[in-house]
Amino acid sequence: MMKGSCLCGDVRFEVEGPFPWLYQCHCSLCRKQGGSVSNTGLIVAADRFRWLAGEGLVGKWQRSTGFRSHFCTRCGAPVPNPLRDTAYVWVPSGLLDGDGPLEIGAQLYVGSKASWSKLPEGVRQFEAAPALQELIATLHAKRALRG
Repeated sequence: MMKGSCLCGDVRFEVEGPFPWLYQCHCSLCRKQGGSVSNTGLIVAADRFRWLAGEGLVGKWQRSTGFRSHFCTRCGAPVPNPLRDTAYVWVPSGLLDGDGPLEIGAQLYVGSKASWSKLPEGVRQFEAAPALQELIATLHAKRALRG
C-alpha cells in the first residue's frame, strides 16, 4: 500500500499493490501540466485506488480532445483522475509518499520530447502514444514478468 497527497496535503489517497510500471509522457500537454520535461504516471485499477480525504477539493478541466487535468483547488497540484471510460485511475507518481517498488516501463511521445531531454536505455519507447488498452497491458505486464 502506498499513500499520496497533493502539495498542501488536503487531497489524500492510497494505492494498493501490486504496482504496474510507471510511464513517462513527453507530449507538449503533459510537459505543460507538470511544468517539466515529462509527466510520470501510474495507471492502477480503480478497485486498488481509494480517496482518503479532500475528494471534494478536486477541480477539473478537460480539453475537447479528451485530455483532462484534475487538480487540488487549494494548491493547484495535479491529482489522480479516472482514466477516460476505463476501470483505471491515472495517478501522478510525484504525489506518492516514500520509496515504493516503482520503475519506469514506458516512454510515450518520444517523437515530440524536448530536445534537451535524455531518455533512459532499456525502457520501451513509443514515438507517439499506443492505444490505451495496449499501454495498460504494457504497464501491467510487470506482474506477469516479475510477480
